[in-house]
Amino acid sequence: MKVQGGCHCGGIAYEAEIDPDTVRICHCTDCQRLSGSAFRVSVPTPEEDFTLLSGTPKTYVKIGESGARRAQVFCPDCGSQIYATSADGGPRVLNLRTGTIDQRDLLAPRGQIWTRSAQPWLGGIGALPAREMQ
Repeated sequence: MKVQGGCHCGGIAYEAEIDPDTVRICHCTDCQRLSGSAFRVSVPTPEEDFTLLSGTPKTYVKIGESGARRAQVFCPDCGSQIYATSADGGPRVLNLRTGTIDQRDLLAPRGQIWTRSAQPWLGGIGALPAREMQ
């Protein structure tokens, strides 16, 4: 599936080829802290299937629990996270942040990882009072 996306301020734009069946939720504590939320949703794409159309993202390298170096790529102006990938050479897979994809409404998660770190209250979200707008 061909998708387009970009950051909140419009400084970064991209297009990519993805498989919508590979969208997943990550509950790891790094994703929680980096996203400022309870989890992060991403979809992998091979680096050769990603095209940066505009802007110059910034990269922050973090060390994961496994010791692996992970590049976190984001807009230097608005801070929108675009993707994460290996910080060490070789063929890379980019884990696109689905919130930056224009077609995100078509990308329902198909799996979850790092569920040992999932927030225990997530299962009760559907029962909370809700409003369509603030």
